[in-house]
Amino acid sequence: MIRVMIVEDDPMVAGFNKSYLAKVDGFQLVAMASTVDDAIKIIEQQEIDLILLDIFMPGKHGLELLTYLRENEKETDVIIISAASDMDRIKKALRYGVVDYLIKPFEFERFNMALAAYQEKTTFIQKQQVINQEELDNQILRREEKAILEELPKGLTKDTLKKIWEAIQLMKEAPFSTEEIVKHVGISRVSTRKYLNFLKDIGILEVKVIYGTIGRPVYNHELNKYKEHLIKNFL
Repeated sequence: MIRVMIVEDDPMVAGFNKSYLAKVDGFQLVAMASTVDDAIKIIEQQEIDLILLDIFMPGKHGLELLTYLRENEKETDVIIISAASDMDRIKKALRYGVVDYLIKPFEFERFNMALAAYQEKTTFIQKQQVINQEELDNQILRREEKAILEELPKGLTKDTLKKIWEAIQLMKEAPFSTEEIVKHVGISRVSTRKYLNFLKDIGILEVKVIYGTIGRPVYNHELNKYKEHLIKNFL
């Protein structure tokens, strides 16, 4: 069993992470902490294999826990789960050796993929004493990227995707909501969400959640200019 600690100050988010973790075989939640200081106390008292770590927390932020782990040579791996999407924090997290980085909000499929990849790599390392270059490349250094299928998921059509894409282009790279696309395209909100979720899943869109004072949260979409070329596979 891989021993896991969740470090998250938001009780609702911590609960989501806990419920997601319970769905994945091979992982055991052994501790939860709402601050970096509490997390350090737990690390000093028991063995933790993997930390699911938020960045924005009261007091010390999550990256300071990463610094502590590396400076004290703790053999504990970290997956960041945070709303922090700026490249400065992402680069620092990667330099400190995080094994994955999940930007809130995310779906269970992405969470599951991160844990499955970590579990596979951990199992491989535990079983091997000596490996060749091909095994090192494929299993540890740069795992083969998941192939992007050039077929739309069932229920989506090329014509409607084209209309959605044209509406996105009108936004001129500014963040936009589902409702704004609905106004341009003239299809239902539920149908529009399916297409936007598909574009998010293949990396063309990034999603940020904005919590208002009243009503449900608003999901703002933003074009990822480094991945927008992938749309040509589907139009």
